Amino acid sequence: MTTYADDELQNDWEFKIVRAYRAVFAKPEAFKKLLSEEERAGWILLEKLDDNRVRFKRRRSGQANDAQLISEGIDPYRTQYGTSQMVIVLVIAIIGIVFVFGFMAFIIFLNLRSPGY
Repeated sequence: MTTYADDELQNDWEFKIVRAYRAVFAKPEAFKKLLSEEERAGWILLEKLDDNRVRFKRRRSGQANDAQLISEGIDPYRTQYGTSQMVIVLVIAIIGIVFVFGFMAFIIFLNLRSPGY
């Protein structure tokens, strides 16, 4: 839905949006860290869409440094920031399973200790 100026489209720019599953960009230190990391790959901040999304642009010539960045463990085309949604779901599922088994063990323990009728 964002419109681009003719200059941006005709002068070999590329664009990306970095997303976070939580509103981490509301925290100034997290936002500054993102900007610093993206700047190393040549990305320029266009706009902070909200506390979950930030839009960047860079000249295609920035791709010349991508191989070096990748060897340093930096993904110049990342679009996700922070903990993925799958990790959050997995943690919640594990906590739920532990709770259910704990509750079942508690019920079994109570049944073993109570005298029969």
